[in-house]
Amino acid sequence: MAALLVAGFVGLFSETALNIALGQLSQIFQVDPTTIQWLATGYFLTLGILIPVTGILMQKFTTRQMFMTSVLLTIIGTALAATASTFGMLLTGRIIQAAGLAINLPLTQNVIFAIYPPHKRGGAMGVMGLVMLAGPALGPTIAGLILDTLSWNWIFWVQVPFLLFSLIFGLKYLPNVNEIRKVSIDVFSVILSTIGFGGIVYGFSVSGVNGWTSSTVLGSIIIGLVAVILFAARQMKMETPMMNLRAFKYPMFVLGVFMSFITFFNMLSMLVILPMYMQMALLIAAFTTGLILLPGSLLNCILAPTIGRLFDKYGPKAVITPGTILVAVSYAIFTQFGTETSLWMIVLTFIVMMLGIGAVLASTQTNTLNSLPKQYYPDGIAITQTIQQVAGAVGIAVMVSLLSAKQTSYLAIAANELPQSAVAGSSFVFTIGLVLAVINLVLSLFMKKPAN
Repeated sequence: MAALLVAGFVGLFSETALNIALGQLSQIFQVDPTTIQWLATGYFLTLGILIPVTGILMQKFTTRQMFMTSVLLTIIGTALAATASTFGMLLTGRIIQAAGLAINLPLTQNVIFAIYPPHKRGGAMGVMGLVMLAGPALGPTIAGLILDTLSWNWIFWVQVPFLLFSLIFGLKYLPNVNEIRKVSIDVFSVILSTIGFGGIVYGFSVSGVNGWTSSTVLGSIIIGLVAVILFAARQMKMETPMMNLRAFKYPMFVLGVFMSFITFFNMLSMLVILPMYMQMALLIAAFTTGLILLPGSLLNCILAPTIGRLFDKYGPKAVITPGTILVAVSYAIFTQFGTETSLWMIVLTFIVMMLGIGAVLASTQTNTLNSLPKQYYPDGIAITQTIQQVAGAVGIAVMVSLLSAKQTSYLAIAANELPQSAVAGSSFVFTIGLVLAVINLVLSLFMKKPAN
């Protein structure tokens, strides 16, 4: 577990760490903001394309083969990015890194469900939840500190020792825990999955730059949706599908997928919108912004295993419903933030928010997968992980574009009032987050512990 979780942390850290350096990298490589954004878009796109395929790969290859491929891809991608002398080289490194993470995330969940009995999975998934929250949350803070003292290359170099530890530890301790089956990979399903999930993620990712009415954005999303529908129809007709969508016949699984989508949509967009609010409305430096968010992230890391054990002891509703309440309360407070909001208030509200997300995230995933029979685990994991990555990409794109649109309409009425326009935009977005959080709260009331 240590080998898998350390590699996963590095991949998720890398997902957000580079965001803070995009402006600087745009100048270094002399590319425009639209092009530099591909360092983030390409990462999400690779995850969206590859994660759906991992469900079948985990049935075809051993745990150790999948693990070795995952870590070696991440090491190669990280080294390539760290030594990049051109933008193309850096982007290639990012895509190879993301390919490693795309294998690691489903593999880690699959190992947890293979080696832990149901009554201990909550604790194990709690630790994985720690990794899934700490990686993206700590990324901007640590990257900001590195950029203040060293060159951008060190954002990648600091990852290498952890990856080497993961590789050595995994070689020594990681056994083969999955059941190998003779499955053939349907090429047409892979093509439909790639076009479908890739098209949706790409369309939403470039919407902020191209605008929602752009033919590229609308075309990508429509083609993506059509391909996903065709992919789903094909899977239902196949005897051994690439992704077994029959998992959706279990009501608790469907409920969990909906809740996971909302949680990731809100969480990843909030990790972008909140720093934007602080930098534009309160005029705080990027590194200080990261420090303000640090206590919430760290406290969540400390409490994640405990939350997992509470899930094992008291069941899903006792942990998830209070978590959704904390998230909703936090969003309600966020909507009231203005240009004079105290920093301690932001720190405190973010701590409450992260505690709520920590309670919801891992527990929902555990309960969602517990509701499936064992043979559906690889498919259930591939489905939930794909949904989460799509939700993150869509959430960031939708919320940032809504923030920008609200800002623009405010500035049209009151020119030169940039901080107030940022408040108006972020308050509007936080209100949408609040509505989604309340929906999640209502859904959590129907959550039950699976019988199996």
